[in-house]
Amino acid sequence: MQKGQLTQVLGIASRDKAKAEAVARELGIPRAYGSYEALLADPDIDAVYNPLPNHMHVPWTLKALAAGKHVLCEKPLALDAAEARSLWDAAGSYPGLKVMEAFMYRFHPQWIKARALVQSGELGEVRTIQSFFSYYNDDPANIRNMADTGGGGLMDIGCYCISFPRFLLDAEPSRVIGLIARDPVLEVDRLSSGMLDFLGDVQATFTCSTQLAPYQRVHILGTLGHLEVEIPANPPAWGETRLILHKVGAPGSPGGSGSTEVIQLEPSNHYTLQGDAFARAILEGKEVPTPLIDTVSNMAVIDALFRSGKEERWVKV
Repeated sequence: MQKGQLTQVLGIASRDKAKAEAVARELGIPRAYGSYEALLADPDIDAVYNPLPNHMHVPWTLKALAAGKHVLCEKPLALDAAEARSLWDAAGSYPGLKVMEAFMYRFHPQWIKARALVQSGELGEVRTIQSFFSYYNDDPANIRNMADTGGGGLMDIGCYCISFPRFLLDAEPSRVIGLIARDPVLEVDRLSSGMLDFLGDVQATFTCSTQLAPYQRVHILGTLGHLEVEIPANPPAWGETRLILHKVGAPGSPGGSGSTEVIQLEPSNHYTLQGDAFARAILEGKEVPTPLIDTVSNMAVIDALFRSGKEERWVKV
């Protein structure tokens, strides 16, 4: 369990201590707590990971800050941009503590490489980024299918599809349009598509679903090439990851078909890399790699997409 170079998992908390103890034994975690408050009261705990349901992210992050703990919080960190901003404002009262949203994908070598290729001009002028992410889960008892606790596909996996182009381009969309289809019984969005307009220069499109066959892919297309990210969100930590780079052939070249390069990346656990990056920011007193303003911005896009889907029009972010 202790895989990080700069981190050590010391304890796990549950509202049911027996469950906490069982998981602690299974994973080799030294301490188990029968409440979240008990974990926060332990002076040996420096930082916490908050994986609670979406509606509990901000309240328990605030409680952790009040207890003097740094917080790495599962995405989406808030239920909307207003709640994210309220956390950002409150976190300012704890200048010695760090808070970061856990978009772990950003720390995987495949995304560091993809971003470098985009920003180096290797693909020419990037004009569009297309993302798809789906899985099948219609269990009404699953927290992802509970509307009143922040469930639904756009919050759970669509947030990645929004974060991907923002990360690659280091830019924010000016307006969005969304199409939202909800489960008639569960009332959560089960199929959502959207288009993000980055000031007319780049269009990002996506579809996410919680009731389709499992699939994920990202395509980044520029004037000189096309980059394909095969497993963008959860690449296996035990196997190599591939990026596929298609380059346009030079004018007048035989066939004009260009070339294809498969970029192999070594096995990496992006959760471990994220934990170490978060710990490094704490130890060195630097800003976390994903600051809260990024959380506010991502949630603002999600808010705009929901509004667009309801009003059936373009919405400014």
